[in-house]
Amino acid sequence: MNGTALKGQMAFGGDNQEAPKMDFPVRISGVIRQSIVDGPGLRLVLFTQGCPHHCPGCHNPDTHDPEGGYDCPADKILAEFDKNPLLKGITLSGGEPFARPGQLVPLVEEIRRRGKNVWCYTGYTFEALMERAREDEDTGRLCVLIDILVDGPFVEAEKDLTLRFRGSGNQRVLDMQRSLESGGAVEAVLED
Repeated sequence: MNGTALKGQMAFGGDNQEAPKMDFPVRISGVIRQSIVDGPGLRLVLFTQGCPHHCPGCHNPDTHDPEGGYDCPADKILAEFDKNPLLKGITLSGGEPFARPGQLVPLVEEIRRRGKNVWCYTGYTFEALMERAREDEDTGRLCVLIDILVDGPFVEAEKDLTLRFRGSGNQRVLDMQRSLESGGAVEAVLED
């Protein structure tokens, strides 16, 4: 499935659509209610639990165990988001958000309905996600909801603290919508 086909699967839309029930759990490690380092502007950061990558030097090794963390009701996460009208968007981090994409899709749809943007950090590359989307519908559904994707595993040998919004030189900050439209990774142009 190419990026254009994925974009055709967008599951959110106009005001006439009824909001889904948010009475399901999301497996998380934690939440930061106000962050200015995980994307531009003030953001809520959701740290998902479970990661298959186990990158040496990972900043969040406590998020690797898929049985760790806790189940948090999606409506509670959304209520936390709604408490702060200054939030520019949500950042999905981890762990690995694509370890359980189906849990995130309805939540992220609701964030998008509010006109907010979505950043996602993943250890997968854009290309690997497109491959996964061929086999896993939820991966494709989450991909089309993301504005900015920071992709690739953390590589300790390429660690660089001067990089904006990423930890190692191999990681890319991608404009996900333009990447999906073109069918290939397109670097994001970020404002200062």
